[in-house]
Amino acid sequence: MIKNYLKTAWRNIIHNKFYATINVAGLTFGLVIGMFMLLWVQDELSFDTFNKKGPEIYRIGIVGGTDVSKQIFNYIIAPVVTFAKNELPEVKDGVRIMNIGDTPFKYKDKTFMEDGVAFADASYFSVFDFHLIAGDNKNPFPDNNSVVITRTVAKKYFGNDEAVGKTVILGKNESLKVTGVVEDYPANSSIKYNILLPVSRFNQLAYIKNNMNYNGTGRISSMDADWINFDFETYLLLKPNTNISQLEKKLQAIHERNKPDDAPVPYLAQPLFKMHLYKTDGSNGGIETVRIFGIVAILILIIACINYVNLSTARSLLRAKEVSMRKIIGAGKLQLFIQFMVETTVLFLIATALSILLMYLLMPFYNDFSGKQLTLAITNYKIWVYIVITLIGTLAASSVYPALLLSSFEPLKALKGKVTAGIGNAAFRRVLVVLQFTVSIVLIIGTLIIGKQLSYIRNKNLGFDKTNVLSFPMRDMQKHFDAVKVDLLKQPGVLSVTSGGGNIIDNNGWTGDNDWDGKPAKANLILHPMPIDKDFINFFSIKLKQGNGFTGAVADSNHFILNEAAISAMGLKDPIGKNIRIQKTRGTIIGVVKDYHYMSMRKKLNRLC
Repeated sequence: MIKNYLKTAWRNIIHNKFYATINVAGLTFGLVIGMFMLLWVQDELSFDTFNKKGPEIYRIGIVGGTDVSKQIFNYIIAPVVTFAKNELPEVKDGVRIMNIGDTPFKYKDKTFMEDGVAFADASYFSVFDFHLIAGDNKNPFPDNNSVVITRTVAKKYFGNDEAVGKTVILGKNESLKVTGVVEDYPANSSIKYNILLPVSRFNQLAYIKNNMNYNGTGRISSMDADWINFDFETYLLLKPNTNISQLEKKLQAIHERNKPDDAPVPYLAQPLFKMHLYKTDGSNGGIETVRIFGIVAILILIIACINYVNLSTARSLLRAKEVSMRKIIGAGKLQLFIQFMVETTVLFLIATALSILLMYLLMPFYNDFSGKQLTLAITNYKIWVYIVITLIGTLAASSVYPALLLSSFEPLKALKGKVTAGIGNAAFRRVLVVLQFTVSIVLIIGTLIIGKQLSYIRNKNLGFDKTNVLSFPMRDMQKHFDAVKVDLLKQPGVLSVTSGGGNIIDNNGWTGDNDWDGKPAKANLILHPMPIDKDFINFFSIKLKQGNGFTGAVADSNHFILNEAAISAMGLKDPIGKNIRIQKTRGTIIGVVKDYHYMSMRKKLNRLC
């Protein structure tokens, strides 16, 4: 019976090649676009879910500043993990990570500038599912001169040789022994550090060996006694069913007990699985974009289904006599329903095969466009689950109604040509057509709006001139900046050179340790400091609203230029000449610049100094 259904379906497709081609093409392109978008959505929702302990892992953040300067920070002080593990029974373990950015490493005659370098606790490899493929997972850092690298880094440095036991040079002359190799991180991991050093090494170098001091208040004996520097990305592994609200209050109490001057300093605990798409306070961090893409993908699939339904029902008159003859010679309604379902399924299977083939061919271009690393590997069952669910849903939506309609014709009326009234009265088809056009118009309008937004981003006046500007890190050259500047200005096409302590479009440095004339009691203002040279303001055509710029004189080391947002937050009406302290540097305000965007335009203009 099934064989006969398939033969009949295939003959009908061959007999109506043009109609079949249109249907297959519509379904194929709809499936390709819809599935690509749903795969993107699935990948975004899958971030960090490979961690088996994920439901019990929380990232810890704080709320810093008061009033207009209130901000959420995902970097906190080092002692929190130690105190939490010792004092809070609900805390099973913790991980501190201190990102040190781009760092030079050398092996024999090979020198590399590595990004993703960080200090971390040994628990990094037990709390998260980042297991060593070489080395001791329980003791990844036998001493302070240990280093753990990823498989890719090991391959780059040592080729096919055994990495564990090899010695690499950090910076100029710091020897480190490779004690572990960790598997490359999954593409959907929010945490990716290619080279890891023991956090005890940072403690040894920064506190014990170099006797770190702060503001002349005395020597800080260790990182676990440092309640001032907010440098660590911190994660806690909790016991199941922990009351998160109570945990946040306990962490706040620990902090304020040891550093009363910071009070109030609310703590926030964010689930690991929400880190990628939500901000620490639970607000939108990308989840809305994912939802929009998911809705658009479903709408595109719906359009493809409606298109098929409309084409199928539009041809129903042509098949009315065929249906009638089948009924007269004994075919039942169920048999006809199955027949038309089989025809739709055959067309759909052809469209499915073509869509998967197209996805294979277009996947490299799609990955380049989307920044993803998706594959259609047979072993990736999660992707195939999404694809199968999408295909089954689309098949059901596009096949049932046409099959019911075609199998419901009355033989005698159809043979007499009297089915027109019944079909012509199909309000459902009109609804489908209206819905199809409505969705199409909405998507077109959405595309135009996105185009306008992209144009706005490209053409927005950021408050500084970024035209034909090239930036690069100076590192050791900074000591010889004046000589480097002279050489650069000799190069054809180089009009001006300036230097700053950070990137003008990504200044993430911040401090709440400040004071100024007239500062209100208990005010906690977050400022974003960035040291610059005397040419910086003119180089970027930043508008100076009040006062003067830097002159390059020695006195500039005690001078500050603030932006309008900082002056407004401080409540200064006549800021020029006012005394101010930023961390341990005391000086006076000599100028005020017009606000400019030095962070993402998603963020409000912050206070710059």
